[in-house]
Amino acid sequence: MKIEPTAITLGTSGLGRHSEPGSAEERAAVEVAIDLLASRHGFVDTSNNYSAGRSEAVIGIALRELGMDGSRVISKVDQDPDTGVFDRDRVLRSFEETTARLGVDRLPLLHLHDPYSVAFEDTISIGGAVQGLIELRSAGVVDAIGVAAAPVPLMAKYVETGVFDAVLIHNRFTLVDHSAETVFADAKARGMAVFNAAPFGSGLLVKGPHSGAQYAYRPAGEELLAWTERLQRLCAEHGTSMAAAALHYSLRSPLVDSTVVGVSRPHRREQLDELEQAEVPEGLWGAIDNLGPAPSPVDDSDYA
Repeated sequence: MKIEPTAITLGTSGLGRHSEPGSAEERAAVEVAIDLLASRHGFVDTSNNYSAGRSEAVIGIALRELGMDGSRVISKVDQDPDTGVFDRDRVLRSFEETTARLGVDRLPLLHLHDPYSVAFEDTISIGGAVQGLIELRSAGVVDAIGVAAAPVPLMAKYVETGVFDAVLIHNRFTLVDHSAETVFADAKARGMAVFNAAPFGSGLLVKGPHSGAQYAYRPAGEELLAWTERLQRLCAEHGTSMAAAALHYSLRSPLVDSTVVGVSRPHRREQLDELEQAEVPEGLWGAIDNLGPAPSPVDDSDYA
């Protein structure tokens, strides 16, 4: 089935983290989820393991309070948290856990999430995780299946199978790192929906250079911090923010169908909308190209 997301998908990896059922913290998270689901953005993205299941639980409460079904929720199946097992049976159990938390019977899109605990060959073999996803799609309880992870060489292999309807890659198609470009191009050529996640690279492209700064969950080295400082200055000279440029780099790409941005706190969705509506001068893109490639700390060579 063709997935038709809106330009922005709202991520919820931190939603409900450390909250207890019935607590004030849970209530605050539910209010955030209600805001996301009631927004103009097409999908809310979660996963079986986000916040140890609390993300889905909180979204489930919001769905019930709004009287909505799960047609605007994308989720992901995850490995067994105790054993690391990630096979067909685990995929089916993961889906059951997800739908129970959400209080729904079906989903528009279900991703295979971070399949690092098993070899690619095992994942796509008989009895592997991909078989479980295909069975769920064939049963009609999910409309489409995708794969969501990061290492570009590994993601290229999954896209090349021709099995999936969608792909999600994070931190590899940003102002800092363009390495997902070839995989996204292949996915588009196959008619897959392309989700580009984490356009801000762990916050570096919002906060700018600072002590302890990271990109893609890795320390941002001195060279990257210096490059980012030049980028920040360049954006200011063009009358815009680095955060706006980072978001619009993804939004303007013909390779990307939807940009996934995490929103787990009050008012963050409004801030995101402001960035989406910001004017980014066309001349900025050429000026950024003139900065030369950023020294990305990402190294996916182990997956080649």
